[in-house]
Amino acid sequence: METLDYRFDGSRPVQFPHDAVLVGVLASGNLEILLEPAAQGGALTVRVITAAQGFGTIWQAVIADFAQRHPLRDVRVSINDAGATPAVVSLRLDQAVETLLGGGTR
Repeated sequence: METLDYRFDGSRPVQFPHDAVLVGVLASGNLEILLEPAAQGGALTVRVITAAQGFGTIWQAVIADFAQRHPLRDVRVSINDAGATPAVVSLRLDQAVETLLGGGTR
């Protein structure tokens, strides 16, 4: 297992409709993502726990792209990964934000 941590400045405040937003299923979809409110001085933090070691450069690119498209403030993102492709990761992250903002289902 490998753990990767990222932190970005956020500019978009969000209101959580519930305590947290969870999308994906680790067992069947290779990936689950949890978004939680967290007082972080306006930052967006992302923690990736992955079974696929040695892909830090790819994770950095995917997460940086996400943070640029969705500069959320005071949000903690937790990603549990069992080998999802970068495209699946991006889609799940977008699904999580859509659910958070009220445009998706849980």
